Amino acid sequence: MAATTGCSRLLHIPFRRCLAPAVHVKGRTADKERAGARGWEPKQIRALHATASASAPNISSLLPECSSFPGVSSYADLLDFALREPGSFWGTVAKERLAWDQLFHRVHHCDFSTGAIAWFLGGQLNVSVNCLDRHANHSPNRVALIWERDEPGTELRITYRELLETTCRLANTLKRHGVQKGDRVAIYLPVSPMGIAAMLACARIGAVHMVVFAGFSSQALAGRIRDAQCKVIITCNQGVRGGHVVELKRTVDEAVKTCPTVKHVFVVQRTDKKVPMSNIDVPLEEYVFNYQEGDIYGCVADIGWITGHSYVVYGPLCNGGTTVLFESTPIYPDPGRYWETVQRLRINQFYGAPTAIRMLLKYGDSWVTKYDRSSLKTLGTVGEPINDEAWQWYWKVVGEGRCTVVDTWWQTETGGICISPRPSEEGAKIMPAMAMRPFFGIQLALMDEEGEPLEGNNVSGALCITKPWPGIARTIHGDHPRFLNAYFEKYPGCYFTGDGGYRSEEGYYKITGRMDDVINITGHRMGTAEIENALMDHPDVSESAVIGYPHDLKGEAAFAFVILKDNRTISEPLIVKGLRSIIALKIAKFAVPDHILIVKRLPKTRSGKIMRRVLKKIAADEMSNLGDLSTLDDPGVITEIIAAYQQYKKDSASSQ
Repeated sequence: MAATTGCSRLLHIPFRRCLAPAVHVKGRTADKERAGARGWEPKQIRALHATASASAPNISSLLPECSSFPGVSSYADLLDFALREPGSFWGTVAKERLAWDQLFHRVHHCDFSTGAIAWFLGGQLNVSVNCLDRHANHSPNRVALIWERDEPGTELRITYRELLETTCRLANTLKRHGVQKGDRVAIYLPVSPMGIAAMLACARIGAVHMVVFAGFSSQALAGRIRDAQCKVIITCNQGVRGGHVVELKRTVDEAVKTCPTVKHVFVVQRTDKKVPMSNIDVPLEEYVFNYQEGDIYGCVADIGWITGHSYVVYGPLCNGGTTVLFESTPIYPDPGRYWETVQRLRINQFYGAPTAIRMLLKYGDSWVTKYDRSSLKTLGTVGEPINDEAWQWYWKVVGEGRCTVVDTWWQTETGGICISPRPSEEGAKIMPAMAMRPFFGIQLALMDEEGEPLEGNNVSGALCITKPWPGIARTIHGDHPRFLNAYFEKYPGCYFTGDGGYRSEEGYYKITGRMDDVINITGHRMGTAEIENALMDHPDVSESAVIGYPHDLKGEAAFAFVILKDNRTISEPLIVKGLRSIIALKIAKFAVPDHILIVKRLPKTRSGKIMRRVLKKIAADEMSNLGDLSTLDDPGVITEIIAAYQQYKKDSASSQ
């Protein structure tokens, strides 16, 4: 049953003092040092870190394996060694941290110029065994998962022994129904123990899991199933989120009508409601989990996104941790849900999205301060850059000014965290709203428009990674040329992240936004994130989203959608006037949006991502073709925004 997976599926394990354990099956994590452009020598790298503090009192507390690295006695030494000797660094960590069925004979063979990426050649391991068996054998009653179900106070605790037993049962069920090594399995489940067991069961038998966010429409689900040529689907009768029932089985039934490769649909009972079963449907028996005690790590991401893969499932479990599965929403049944959960479960590390933090900030401090958050040690953000106001609120109000706040940067393609304020020298500074320091083995470069590396500090450019790391994606399934074109052609010899970056005077990194979220206003190129950050400096602004739209004279112009705080004391026209002044002062007059529309809400997916393509359509008066809206958390927000926009146009026309 424990078929081994190839070495290309080795998961990345992070290090002590990182936000979370780290990750996973297809891609991986890695992070490294902060020296920017290509060509920087180790002594310059060391000089940057010397400003933080003296060497850590005990470097082995950061990475025990460093005792075998020659000449490594400080954090800066460790960064240098990871860049100079990646084979020794990653090879040693892989041998010490993972259980191998067959040890690799070569650590890596990579060439960014051709897109060739191979790590741990000849090695074989099973990620399910690494996540479960070794912990279940040693500490069977240690809590692996805490399932924070939709209704507060109904959490379930699942031990490593129970999760292993469930995973093995499901793995055997899949094998009995013809699932073999290399077959693709679609997992369309809410955040739940069965979702985790399904992922681990696939990894256990060598099948490839494709976890689809349980909010996608039947068409979106079908398209992903056809692309991957999935053999089976694992789903449940219904999902429950934010007090609402989601008809998952009904969505799957509609999707499989156009998916001829699907042979079986396995159905878990999440609720008591019976659903129609066809001849390809297979009911899965209910498993029962006991309550246990344990330490808590809380990443509130959905398992359908990479953050859920890396920092809800594979990272915490491979490191023997206890991980929270958050099924609900940040504001159900009220805006205090996150912090009530922290109090009740005694969460130590909390990892969430800036979008959710900005939304909760709007509701005020009282929803936070009414709950005990003394268990919290680390607060993390992931998914997009966080603005300064939200960062300060997160640190001062949520973390009471005592918790470390880590603004992490990484991507689906990187597998795990690549830039983060921690790890670092003991006591090193943390700058608000900056990812700051590259992780071990990650070498960054900022490129200009000619494809040349930008030297020195106080520069902005295209963010690239110049050396391979174990977590990097290997390909795009069924379309390797697209993989090469997207990540390696624009800047030969580098991995292009698609993001813009800024290297500060001190050598720290800040993500400025997606390069494709760039507006070209009368020849001036700038990221929308820069305008959004300026808007957020206004004390009455809760959240904003800026998009570009076609303009007859400028080519493109900026359109800002702004949410105001409830406790504002001045009128909307005065606020808009103030916003224009702030942007002109902080950026330039040309950057002032042509339109600033006050709205009550922004269109967001269930994971909290702003659907900017919808805003672009509205700004361009293309409301008749908004595209697929099935992932919207509340489709009613579209009607609100369109009505506000129509009224805005009417008011503008009458004032002229």
